[in-house]
Amino acid sequence: MGASLPPKEANLFKLIVKSYETKQYKKGLKAADTILKKYPNHGETLSMKGLTLNCMDRKSEAYELVRLGLKNDLKSHVCWHVYGLLYRSDREYREAVKCYRNALRIDPDNIEILRDLSLLQAQIRDLAGFVETRQQLLTLKPNHRMNWIGFAVAHHLNLNASKAIDILEAYEGTLENDYPPENERLEHGEMLLYKVSLLEECDMVEKALNELHKKNHKIVDKLSYKEAEVSLLVKLDRLDEGEKLYRALLSMNPDNYSYYEGLQKCLGLYSESAVYSSNEIEQLEALYKSLGLQYTWSSAVKRIPLDFLNAEKFCEAADNYIRPLLAKGVPSLFSDLSPLYDHPGKADILEELALNIERSLKTSGVFPGREDKEPPSTLMWTLFYLAQNYDRRGQIDIALNKIDEAIEHTPTVIDLYSIKSRILKHGGDLAAAAALADEARCMDLADRCANSDCVKRMLQADQVSLAEKTAVLFTKDGEQHNNLHDMQCMWYELASGESYFRQGEIGRALKKFLAVEKHYADITEDQFDFHSYCLRKMTLRAYIDMLKFQDRLHSHPYFRKAAAGAVRCYIMLYDSPPKSAAEEDDEMAKLPASQKKKIRQKQRKAVARTKKEAEVKSEESSVNVSKSGKRVVKPVDPDPHGEKLLQVEDPLLEATKYLKLLQRHSPDSLETHLLSFEVHMRRHKILLALQALKQLFRLDAENRDSHCCLIRFFHKVASMPAPATDAEKLIRSVLDAEQPNFSQLHGKSLVEANTLFLEKHKDSLMHRAAAAEMLYFIEPNKKAEAIKLIEDSTNNGGSYKWKLKDCIAVHKIVGKISDDHAVASRWKVRCCEYFPFSTYFEGCKSSVVTRNKVQDTPVYGSINHQEADQSAVPLSSNGTVENIEALKNLVI
Repeated sequence: MGASLPPKEANLFKLIVKSYETKQYKKGLKAADTILKKYPNHGETLSMKGLTLNCMDRKSEAYELVRLGLKNDLKSHVCWHVYGLLYRSDREYREAVKCYRNALRIDPDNIEILRDLSLLQAQIRDLAGFVETRQQLLTLKPNHRMNWIGFAVAHHLNLNASKAIDILEAYEGTLENDYPPENERLEHGEMLLYKVSLLEECDMVEKALNELHKKNHKIVDKLSYKEAEVSLLVKLDRLDEGEKLYRALLSMNPDNYSYYEGLQKCLGLYSESAVYSSNEIEQLEALYKSLGLQYTWSSAVKRIPLDFLNAEKFCEAADNYIRPLLAKGVPSLFSDLSPLYDHPGKADILEELALNIERSLKTSGVFPGREDKEPPSTLMWTLFYLAQNYDRRGQIDIALNKIDEAIEHTPTVIDLYSIKSRILKHGGDLAAAAALADEARCMDLADRCANSDCVKRMLQADQVSLAEKTAVLFTKDGEQHNNLHDMQCMWYELASGESYFRQGEIGRALKKFLAVEKHYADITEDQFDFHSYCLRKMTLRAYIDMLKFQDRLHSHPYFRKAAAGAVRCYIMLYDSPPKSAAEEDDEMAKLPASQKKKIRQKQRKAVARTKKEAEVKSEESSVNVSKSGKRVVKPVDPDPHGEKLLQVEDPLLEATKYLKLLQRHSPDSLETHLLSFEVHMRRHKILLALQALKQLFRLDAENRDSHCCLIRFFHKVASMPAPATDAEKLIRSVLDAEQPNFSQLHGKSLVEANTLFLEKHKDSLMHRAAAAEMLYFIEPNKKAEAIKLIEDSTNNGGSYKWKLKDCIAVHKIVGKISDDHAVASRWKVRCCEYFPFSTYFEGCKSSVVTRNKVQDTPVYGSINHQEADQSAVPLSSNGTVENIEALKNLVI
């Protein structure tokens, strides 16, 4: 390092390296300049200067200097190493690996370069290379514990767990009998537990148990020891010993559900499907009764029996479980019991229990069959539970009556307003839901949960600007939405993106969705530091779990929503590209003078509003003084509205990038293949569209969207011209060979297949709408027949009960099929009866209709599923509803 320099300059070079490591960049830069005055072409100094500049956010100069340094000294491992570090800082890992390999050709035994290379190989999952590099490090430094462990972990990740075990045993052979010393006991114990997990993974269960017992005195984490031991005992079918150990674990933590599940397995009383015989139920009941006497304070031991008990026994157990929680005032009671509503008959029992308690509390102030008076709040929490019960069961009217009664009883409880807001959202009145959530927020301005709930409701009502102002109340120093991005607040960005998408603001929607995608890239990057940390600290089991989590990171629902949202934005951008200035001028010229004047006024207002927002954000993004007294420069977003994101030559090509991620990480999601079908149909990639269609039918052949895609695809195939080229003939042969694989088309025309689909699903509204849509698609002259198919649908209840979102979707389908407003109006009037609180259908109890009945009362503006009139909501300067009594009148 700096070997070609005289002693004085060589010492200065060492100072550059030390300054870089201690982050004293200005000092290092000064030393580099001193050397370069005498030796301007010294490659290693140029490279180190470039690396220092890179840390000072002067990237273009950094790359220029490092490349110049490498050019001047191609045979310096330092120059290649620095070039790799530069690429690594920009997340160009594969390029960095190439640079490190070039450095190792010059200095093959350089420990530092080998260590850096191994970290990159673990990051990019070059597992074969990772094994090779860790072996080199072990060969060079066999007395270093981390090299042994790293080599074992490398083999484990490379799916060679048996070799990893051999390496760990070889490492243990190098240790003294009295190892480890007191200060290393925890790390050594973690290594032993990791070895046991490897033995278990290799199905050497007996050996793993023996190893665990043998090294018991060296393992510090006794809880993990017991959990590993009981897992091995169950696998060895030593259930009696397993039972004793699970009971011991329960004495340590009687609220751990997995211990109860393990105990049931040991007793032969566990079923994956949760279906038990009457004899098994009796045994389980006796088990939990004895455990309940032993652990009287445990909630799990009281809650678990509700999953398997039935009829009268369930009623008794549920009653005993509910009463203390109502008296105590536990707001999460309904969330706890919510899974039971999927069990046949249990929802009715729970509802009847709550109603009996309500009647008894109202008449005598005590629980049924009791004499002790309950506090007044017990009635309020009972009404709170009942409101959620009726909301869950779709009885919005009764739910609102119960929650209003609870609010009248105790008007100061925030949870009551939050739940009423949720009920109104389910009823379809999004503006009223947002206003009530805001009222709940204002009752406790320090409650972050209430604030987040309010923001969520505002975004659902498409009140984006108001939601943003509310959200930033909890950001650092009151900063704007950039802080929400820095906090990786993904639920907010997804909800904002969906809202912008509904309003047709594709640029802003795309910006929000891509921001979430960037968060996942950052999370992937964040694992880098743990590759060395976990090996050093010996947290090996957690490290392996973290790597497995990272490998499936992009299958997380948030990423799936963001990627799907981005694809939908690009599809819409392809279908409706932004008009050029010339096209807009041509359209303007055709309009009458009065309309031109109105449009120009709107444009001037929009420009003024945008300018004002930019000025406000510019002030907020200027230099600020933090609490510590330091001046902080806030970055300015160069593209706040996502306009640059819309300037893409091929939107479908951009969509394909995110589509590939969805196909790789979410192959079992129906939405993935629906989007794939839409993109490839637009790109005229017939075989890729066929592939997507086959995946749809693999996942759900009876789904309405699968049926629509089938009809659209083969309708397109039928309209394709006769193949002329060899490629077209090959595609046609593939299509002819694949068509018989779709049983729906066996010997049938598309019209017959559509009719058969309708007959099969005649009771389902969405399936009837799909059949009607496809009938109109195949035969446009049968518009009246298609409309009749939809209008003949009946709301039979049960599993085919109409849902609000389905009825809104059908209303849009009706609009596509027929341009007759009377047809759409008929459907709207019909749905209005089923959904009286829906503003989309202008239900008789919705805020959009009630405002016409309330004189001189500030009320909500019209809001539907697509947009919200924020200006119609009476708000104070901090975004609160000024007249809550008017709100109550509107929504009761």
